[in-house]
Amino acid sequence: MNNSSCLQPSPATTVALPILYSCLFPVGILGNFLSAWIFLCKVPTRRTQYIYLANLVAANLLVCSTMPFLAAYFAEGHRWPYESAACTIAHHLGTLVMQVSMYVTIVILCSTALSQYATLKKNCGPPHSPALPATLHGRLLHEFRQPKFAKYLCAVIWLIVLCITVTAITYNVQERVSGEFPTCYNIKVEAGERPAMTAAYLATVCFFLAFMTVLWSYYSLTRHLNRIQKTTCIGEKHLIYRTVKRNILVIQMILTVCFLPYHIFRPIFYLLLTDNDCPRLNYLVEIKNVLTCLAATKSSLDPLITLLLDKTFKKSFYGLFTKPTPEHQKPNDDIFTE
Repeated sequence: MNNSSCLQPSPATTVALPILYSCLFPVGILGNFLSAWIFLCKVPTRRTQYIYLANLVAANLLVCSTMPFLAAYFAEGHRWPYESAACTIAHHLGTLVMQVSMYVTIVILCSTALSQYATLKKNCGPPHSPALPATLHGRLLHEFRQPKFAKYLCAVIWLIVLCITVTAITYNVQERVSGEFPTCYNIKVEAGERPAMTAAYLATVCFFLAFMTVLWSYYSLTRHLNRIQKTTCIGEKHLIYRTVKRNILVIQMILTVCFLPYHIFRPIFYLLLTDNDCPRLNYLVEIKNVLTCLAATKSSLDPLITLLLDKTFKKSFYGLFTKPTPEHQKPNDDIFTE
């Protein structure tokens, strides 16, 4: 892609996106630091669900930390020289880290949904019938409930992300050619070279696998609960089952609202890129950047979602501002049932 002067940002890029990222940054940093403090000091972090949530908070913080760089890039990137330090930092600490952190979030959300599904199915199976049969499928679901497995899974996810980040940054540094582009806001930064496009297609496949897994979990759980309600009187536990079902639905909604539009558009973006159609190129790039901002919004709003849904987190949060009182929690008082 040799047309170095084709991209001309509109006010949607140079004004709206910097304002959005500047507003999301303090909200996300404050909320996620508060969440991290609660997870470290107030809640039982050995429980499987809180291991996933603690890693989710770490991914959120990483995404939020890139927002000032992205705000600066969209506001001034069309003026920065391509070889400038500001361009390098914004590109590497902004775009690349944002992208890889996004997929940590997606995979952990998927793992959380599977853990919820496995836990509830184990606890609400019909009498004389194993909830999780001794099959490969059942054993795999059982593993997602185990704290040790959760720790290893999250460590592997972070290791893969670190390797991808280092490889991408190294490749981009090696491929920088002085004078190829006059400004930082250019198609090479926005679309990347062929390896970046290949990685984008693989990441899109990864997202849809996670998306369909969560959808399957919700469908299977709904069918399972409907079946046992017809054959068993589940009484007071019905509220817990319904709440966990809502939890998986919330994960599905997050994936649908925040991430699905971006991943539907992403392959379209690469398929429609052309060198000789500058208006189309500008249009495609700006849509991509707006949808990326929508995906980043999830990391800033995540603490609010957790506060509204999780009773243990809510009590710990209120406890920061009130006098300590003796805890009288039931074992299954929150939606993240073990």
